[in-house]
Amino acid sequence: MRVRGVVLPDGEQRELWITGGRISSEPVDGAQTLVSEGFLVPGLVDAHCHPAIGVGGPTTLDEAVGNAKRDRDAGTLLIRDCGQPIDTRALQQRDDLPRIIRAGRHLALPKRYIPGLGVELSSPDDLPSAVAEQAADGDGWVKLVGDWIDRAKGDLAPLWPDDVLAEAIKVAHEAGARVTAHVFGEDALPGLINAGIDCLEHGTGLSAELLAEMADRGTALVPTLINIDNFPGIADQAAKYPTYAAHMRALHAGVGDMVAAALSAGIPVYAGSDAGGMVAHGRLVDEIEALHRAGMSREQALAAGSWAARDWLGHPSITDGAPADFLIYDTDPREDLAALRTPRHIVLRGNVIR
Repeated sequence: MRVRGVVLPDGEQRELWITGGRISSEPVDGAQTLVSEGFLVPGLVDAHCHPAIGVGGPTTLDEAVGNAKRDRDAGTLLIRDCGQPIDTRALQQRDDLPRIIRAGRHLALPKRYIPGLGVELSSPDDLPSAVAEQAADGDGWVKLVGDWIDRAKGDLAPLWPDDVLAEAIKVAHEAGARVTAHVFGEDALPGLINAGIDCLEHGTGLSAELLAEMADRGTALVPTLINIDNFPGIADQAAKYPTYAAHMRALHAGVGDMVAAALSAGIPVYAGSDAGGMVAHGRLVDEIEALHRAGMSREQALAAGSWAARDWLGHPSITDGAPADFLIYDTDPREDLAALRTPRHIVLRGNVIR
């Protein structure tokens, strides 16, 4: 194939060829022209997505395929799965599905996370060995549950002692894996950040002081804003735990200011929909738009869900020799993010999906 258009992020008009599923700057004899004008955007990246989770919990493989197709059809061509309850290696073998970076299973404690989704360890002391297992089984990421409601306390509470966290993250790093954690509240954050965690998911309880520490360490944040929108509903269903319910409402009320402060602090922020369960698949553009409303420029928000996220996860964008995973738009999405909802073409592994 031959394509010609304005290539983002550099904004230059270029002519490219697709051969063997990869991008080439050298002409290819007999190539058919797909487009001669338009805007070429590196495939979108959902940095927090769960193809194998549905509204009822773990899915079948067939259901996971359907979820991944919904994400793909909305422009997501790279997924960091951020925890899956079933083995999704079969999805990675399919040319018609987004590329998936597997983080293995969530690591939690009994009755301290959503039932059926994670590995429930019998003791916090088992975390380092469990992290070693997940690091060996995944694709360079391990997912912890940093906090969850403690029903005895009636509020969010950390799952892991600080010394155990430090040892577990050290084990992951020695194995060449990065670690991320689900965390809503405030109390678990110092232990996670000081232990050297690589990324935080949600992070609604982050303070200015902790954001400064994250910036110094280069810790990333995936705020999943469209999922945080569910906090008031969660609070409404938690009348039995009024302290927890009030806490969730307060975290929801402050998330916009928290993300704005994270951006001001220079923290790398990426787009993640948290699709699966309470968020439908295929909603990454909603998250990109939410990041723009939180203070990112349109181009920064697009980068957070495209080329910047690709660089963070070690996947190339539209460069010579890179896999041909990109989107073609009629108008410039840097000027209007709504354009992301209507790609003219989706190209995945050199194949025109549509």
